[in-house]
Amino acid sequence: MHDYKRKSGRLVDQIREVSLERNFVSNSDGSVLICQGNTRVLCTANIENKCPPWLKGTDKGWITAEYSMLPGSANNRINREAVKGKQSGRTLEIQRLIGRTLRSSLDLSFIREKTVIIDCDVIQADGGTRCASITGGWLALFDALYKENNVLNEKNLNFIKRVAAISVGYCGERLVLDLDYDEDASCGIDLNVVMQPGLDIVEIQGTAERRTFNKTELLDMTALAEKGIGVLFEMQKIMAQQMSLTRLTSGDV
Repeated sequence: MHDYKRKSGRLVDQIREVSLERNFVSNSDGSVLICQGNTRVLCTANIENKCPPWLKGTDKGWITAEYSMLPGSANNRINREAVKGKQSGRTLEIQRLIGRTLRSSLDLSFIREKTVIIDCDVIQADGGTRCASITGGWLALFDALYKENNVLNEKNLNFIKRVAAISVGYCGERLVLDLDYDEDASCGIDLNVVMQPGLDIVEIQGTAERRTFNKTELLDMTALAEKGIGVLFEMQKIMAQQMSLTRLTSGDV
């Protein structure tokens, strides 16, 4: 498997270079710029002191997400969906995925009577934008909640579970990790895998683009995704610990 040559020079089981820059904008409760290879997504989290009408009286809050590709994020300019007057099916599907997976990270009673809105704006797209949105969106969510002393603090810090996502697929007969755009466009099978620590699966999106796949291949893809997500989890853990140390040092806890 390791003799397969990728245009990027990466090994088949190697993820792209990833960076997480928190506090990228100052006007949001939490903000993270995630760069994964040439894919760049700005993730912001903002807390509103109200919950959706259907949650009134349930002592629960809500986490929702919005996703967009900015006009200059692809080779050909993308028209703003606001100008079109409606969102595409792809946009709706991706933002629902982001919202679902981030809601799985905590008991919604911790944010009772509040709504956290995660905005994921793709600045530059080179494959894996939804996965990067989930990984970066989780850290933006964590930062926003951690800054709210009455929502997430040292006592209940462990009640928010990390969530990260990555893509895998078969390019020809070769299984590869963390697909860039060219690989995603040419692969015969691709999966987006979302997990929590302990490698519990939150969601799998799989497509047989050019051929079907069997159970063994599904297990192989999931196992390779685990390796990549493990790297992302470690980065999230380090960033979360840094926030904790900052709070302890400043006396805000």
